[in-house]
Amino acid sequence: MPSVSSAEEIFSLMPTHFLPEQAGNLKAVLQFDLSGEGGGQWHANIADGKLTVEKGAAPTPPNLTLNMAAGDYVAMVNGKLNPMTAFMQGKVKVKGETPLLMKMQKMFSFS
Repeated sequence: MPSVSSAEEIFSLMPTHFLPEQAGNLKAVLQFDLSGEGGGQWHANIADGKLTVEKGAAPTPPNLTLNMAAGDYVAMVNGKLNPMTAFMQGKVKVKGETPLLMKMQKMFSFS
């Protein structure tokens, strides 16, 4: 996949890169709060092997909330920023069910 240029583009493409077989019977709400230029809020709902993504805050309490700069999130999706390195450097703040963060890497085929 060609590199994405914005968080908006990532979230619009996310459903087409979702791997339902990796999600299994997972039911979860993921909240993304991205700061800085190109940032904003998006939430993803995973249920019944399907993914929906909407702009804004999740209407129900999320299972996982990810906070980071929009530029860092774009770099991470493009493979230019290692997720573990970003986490260790404090560029990613996670609240909630942290094992979902690892599962997210397997549920999407952005590379």
